[in-house]
Amino acid sequence: MDLKNIIFFIVLLVAVGLFTRSALRLVAWLRIGKADNRLGQLSERIRMTLVVGFGQSKILRDKVAGPIHAGIFWGFLVLMFSAMEMILEGIHEGWSFNFLGPIYSVITILTDFFCVLIIIGTILSLWRRYVTKVRRLQVEHEKVEAGMILITIFSIVSALFIQNALRLPVHGDDFSWAIRPLGHPVGAALYTVLGSSSAIVFEIAWWLHAILILAFMNYLPYSKHLHVLTSIPNVFLGPLSPTNSLEKIDFEAEGVEKFGVVDVEDFSWKTLLDGYTCTHCGRCTSVCPANQTGKVLDPRGIIVAIHDRTIDKAPLILKKEAGSELTTEEQAVWDKKLIGDYINPDALWACTTCGACMEECPVNIEHVPAIVGMRRSMVMMESAFNDESALLPDVYGNMETNSVPWGGFGQADRANWAEGMGIKTAAEDSNMEVLFWVGCAGSYDERAKKTTKAFAELMQIAGVDFRILGTEENCTGDVARRTGNEYLADTLTKANVETFQRYGVQKIVATCPHCFNSLKNEYPQFGFVADVQHHTQFIQELITNGRLVIDRSKASNDAITYHDSCYLGRYNDEYEAPRSTLENVPGLTIIEPARSKDRGLCCGAGGGRMFMEEHMGDRVNVVRTNELLATGAQTIAVNCPFCTTMITDGVKAADMIDTVKVRDIAEILRDRVVGA
Repeated sequence: MDLKNIIFFIVLLVAVGLFTRSALRLVAWLRIGKADNRLGQLSERIRMTLVVGFGQSKILRDKVAGPIHAGIFWGFLVLMFSAMEMILEGIHEGWSFNFLGPIYSVITILTDFFCVLIIIGTILSLWRRYVTKVRRLQVEHEKVEAGMILITIFSIVSALFIQNALRLPVHGDDFSWAIRPLGHPVGAALYTVLGSSSAIVFEIAWWLHAILILAFMNYLPYSKHLHVLTSIPNVFLGPLSPTNSLEKIDFEAEGVEKFGVVDVEDFSWKTLLDGYTCTHCGRCTSVCPANQTGKVLDPRGIIVAIHDRTIDKAPLILKKEAGSELTTEEQAVWDKKLIGDYINPDALWACTTCGACMEECPVNIEHVPAIVGMRRSMVMMESAFNDESALLPDVYGNMETNSVPWGGFGQADRANWAEGMGIKTAAEDSNMEVLFWVGCAGSYDERAKKTTKAFAELMQIAGVDFRILGTEENCTGDVARRTGNEYLADTLTKANVETFQRYGVQKIVATCPHCFNSLKNEYPQFGFVADVQHHTQFIQELITNGRLVIDRSKASNDAITYHDSCYLGRYNDEYEAPRSTLENVPGLTIIEPARSKDRGLCCGAGGGRMFMEEHMGDRVNVVRTNELLATGAQTIAVNCPFCTTMITDGVKAADMIDTVKVRDIAEILRDRVVGA
């Protein structure tokens, strides 16, 4: 072992020791979070990791930045062999992976090409950040660090390419299986220019590559690029399907002193890992309807704040657990509030829970559950509401009294819409094919009742033996649950479950995606499992089975555009059933808006925003409606009573209510089936 090897070995030991200490500290801080089992369904987790983590499927949704980042990521996977080979060579001259034979040839060829790709990728990334100034990347306090990281990556890869290129002309040979289609000609050219100085340049490049890698490795635990280490584990441990249900709270458990998330220790350890893993890319923020219409909500900022509070408070929690007293400065940090000092409460209330942030996040961070968790503590622990959410206490009161969010309605009137239609309740006859869950809007809202009746008529035409609960139907609790009043949602849910079990309900169809999502994905936590369908899915099924037949004589030449509701689309991955139904109607020309399917923009009503004011920025529903109107369609098709209200208001705001219709798919189809 010569002097170079001795020096390198010492540097390596110090670097590995420092990194190990930092890594263990980060792992220890995760322990302050609540337990969360994320190791089930191993095969599905491996598949998700391969597709999203290694395959970069979400990154590639961005057709410009996606290939650039994916190229850098895949390149670094290949260059890991070079990093390990650098360590081998640093310990003993001549050690390498050459013993792999032809496999080594593949590695060296890929190394050559990916070095060039990464160099180009970092230059393009610098250009996008500092010249074209992509909006989501313009975070003022991160500009210097981001540039430093990109320049470091550029330097690491450039140094590797130069040392590999000069290996043959400087040493007179290369590893026997090494094939460098780009490096060898570049090395020959460099040697011609540098001459005897080539050996010095080779050593400088080798040491620069080695030192920068080890330094970068130790910088990661302190930087926003920690995701380099945590992104793959975070994807592996992340949700395997859309995050369409919220964690149940056991209100009967002993020793529970607080509900919801008051501070970071109330999150699960996985949410804290989300904070470590955030790439600060801003993709979540760039698709957030609240942020894009001028509200203070920044989904990226929420996750970054969780990270910052974790870094600040976790060591203090561990210190107190060890029996040590906090210093005055540490106590001041301890006394800070997550909601208030780190996160603006107004941002939490601005969320529509549309899930666009989670759909877009390349590392599967779960923003919405974290936001709702904090709403829970604001509502159930502090009764803290802002100007926009000030009406929620009245909404809760209405739900407690009459099981409907709106005031002025009584439970006795819930089935008035069905008068004269010959519809039976489960109390009259519980032997049914399917239970029609009408929902609060479908029962009381004058506009939504038109959809309710249209769908009921379709089922009658199809000969479906259905029932309703009538006055025994309560609100599903979605509004209470998404706005943080889990206690109220728990009460409503248990009452409904008891009713379902009493009548032996096995299949439910709902016209409201919010009700559909609750019944399908959250009610199983309360012991009720059934076949739950959205009415567009059920209609498609009736058409497929021949129970509903399209009347071809009623064809009309209409241009129609379709608005995807968040709770049917992103929350339950259902985009095709509504479109398939419309495609069955002769004469309809379907025009997709600029943003549709999993990229669709929220109407602005989710997360309880239907019952809140909107004072800041532009109105979400108006922005979305303008996108739909831009298609030039005469009809806007919807599948949700909330969307119907919001989009109709948007059409009114555009002064086009006399020329553009907003209709539920059930209404569109009801006019075009045999027997109508």
